[in-house]
Amino acid sequence: MLKAGKHAIDVSVPRVMGIVNVTSDSFFDGGRLDTAAAIAHARRLVEDGATIVDVGGESTRPGAAPVAEDVELARVIPIVEALARDGACVSIDTMKPGVMREALAAGASMINDVRALQAPGALAVAANGDAAVCLVHMQGEPRTMQNAPAYRDVVTEVRAFLARRAQACIDAGIAADRIVLDPGFGFGKSVAHNLDLLRRLHEIAALGFPVLAGLSRKSTIGAVTGRDLGDRLAGSVAAALVAVHHGARLLRAHDVRATVDALAVWHAIEHEQQRGEAREQ
Repeated sequence: MLKAGKHAIDVSVPRVMGIVNVTSDSFFDGGRLDTAAAIAHARRLVEDGATIVDVGGESTRPGAAPVAEDVELARVIPIVEALARDGACVSIDTMKPGVMREALAAGASMINDVRALQAPGALAVAANGDAAVCLVHMQGEPRTMQNAPAYRDVVTEVRAFLARRAQACIDAGIAADRIVLDPGFGFGKSVAHNLDLLRRLHEIAALGFPVLAGLSRKSTIGAVTGRDLGDRLAGSVAAALVAVHHGARLLRAHDVRATVDALAVWHAIEHEQQRGEAREQ
């Protein structure tokens, strides 16, 4: 079970995290700066089967410029409040401790941080509450992270970083059952790095924490398929299923309904196979 505030999420079955970008420049579905439209979109994601809704007010796409804290707060807090009143499990996608603090007070149950709680004060904010934390690996920063990323062994280095950050959380008093690891597909990685991480994702899952995979509509899908942003659904769902096969328990997705349906088919097949193996034994 993943503990996220008042929510207890059974991650023995893969779950979907729906994306709500409250920005003007997110790479796929930005433009929902209208609060009512963003809330309506988030509610549709829940209806489509999202277990968690991830709300972000600052783009982390490659080359993205920072957003002032007051602007980010104005974008996300009304949405977090509305969804929390609905009873939804809300994740706040932010790098700023001040935004984390206000979002938790507004009802968020998870912190999703591409800096893995390394900003001064971020770890303390998370430790002072009972929200889950998603620790993301990123080489560099959003503005520059895709400028020739380099690793000796991307999987070994990402795994070691995430292990260190998870231990830092535990040392700060964050229970292990509140921690999620995200290798950060596309965050300072080439296409080859992303594919290697996906192929060897089980090595990160072996650390013992739920792994989140966020490949939805990303440039790696485009590089493999040759498809533009609007035509990457099939590739994204295929990548999501590969991630689950290699140990992912959470999938961050724009296309929640399609991803949930694909997981339902995958689970039905796997469950029947497991029952058959049990009968044979």
